[in-house]
Amino acid sequence: MTDKEMIIQLYRDENTAMVKKDINRLNEVLAPSMTLTHMTGYVQQKLEWIDQIQNDEMQYLSSKEDNIKNIEIDGDKASLVGQNQVQAKIWGGGVNTWPLQMKMYFEKKNGEWVIANQVASTY
Repeated sequence: MTDKEMIIQLYRDENTAMVKKDINRLNEVLAPSMTLTHMTGYVQQKLEWIDQIQNDEMQYLSSKEDNIKNIEIDGDKASLVGQNQVQAKIWGGGVNTWPLQMKMYFEKKNGEWVIANQVASTY
């Protein structure tokens, strides 16, 4: 698999794991120091985000991919923009579907790509 194919697969794996509550897979694809900047501006650490998925504070019900674009690879760093229709219940709210755009940053560590940082917005 090429680097481009690997980072696209990581993006897709994360979306699948969020919906399935596959905590083991999330731990594999996310760097230990990964942060997620939510649409609200709140910067969340990996372990807090995973805990909230596990405890249903953040329930991802479905994720349908619309687009992956702006793929950039520079040595051991990469980024892309992914756009998915995400149906979720977040922090006690009702079920909503968001056109969620994620700016994803990746790092290659010991020959393996991981998600290093994510910034959420809408499109």
